[in-house]
Formats: sequence, C-alpha cells, structure tokens
Amino acid sequence: MFIFKNIEALSNQEIDLILTSTKQANDLLGYVPAYYFDIRLHNDDTCIGKIDVRIGHNQNTYFGGNIGYEVDEAYRGNGYAYKAVLLVAALAKDHQMKKLSITCNPEKHASRRTAEKAGGQLIEIIDLPVDNDMYQAGERQKCRYEIQLDNKK
Repeated sequence: MFIFKNIEALSNQEIDLILTSTKQANDLLGYVPAYYFDIRLHNDDTCIGKIDVRIGHNQNTYFGGNIGYEVDEAYRGNGYAYKAVLLVAALAKDHQMKKLSITCNPEKHASRRTAEKAGGQLIEIIDLPVDNDMYQAGERQKCRYEIQLDNKK
C-alpha cells in the first residue's frame, strides 16, 4: 500500500493547494496513487481551479501524464497553473520521482506554455491508441512533456 505524505495544503505567496482527496493505486485499472487539490487564492481563499498529481509511471501516465490541471476561465492568464505545477512537482520529488510527464492536446497552446514554463521539454507528439479512453472521448493526439526533478530544489 502506498504511503501518502501527511499534508493538508501546499502553498506559496499567491496560491494554496488544498488537499481534497487521495486515491490508492488500482492495478486492475492501471491507476497509480494520486493526490487531488483545489487551487485557491492565498489572500482570499477563492477556489480558482484544480490540480492532481499521479505518483509513478505506467501506460496510463504515458498517455495521460502525471499532472492534470484546470484553472477557471476568469483566472486564466495569471500563471496559476504553472505555479500549481511547481508545488506538486516538489511533492512528487519528495516521493523520489525523478521526472514528471505532462500531456496536453497539441492545439492547447496555454497548456503547452504552462508545461514549458515549468521546465518541461517536449519529448514527442503521440497518437492515442483506439482503446484509450481519451481516444474514445474524441481526442487523437497528445504532446508529451517531461520535467526533470533531480535538479529542481
């Protein structure tokens, strides 16, 4: 059984990531352990989005990445997703992860900029297999970025 870190929140001077849940790995479904957070403004506690980090690597994280995030439309353009990625990257490093994968659709330019700003290098653009749930939902390709954690503080 995976041992989660005893945290309630991750924070910088601008945003707080408030832990909403954790999920253990599910080998049958191909899920690795994950932390789920609300992204909140530090100064007034307004919820502006969500982020999750999946600890480990497998076929699902190859296509879906280790990090998933969304920022509510009214708060986009402020770098909040990038700042949240940095906070969860530190948590992943605490779990001895050496790298994180972020995937996004090729046409999602804001997500691509977030991955790049967080130190992600574009590794490849991959075609989703037809049996993948994202393919079934109409998606066809993903950009795969990797963030190296061994040289991050």
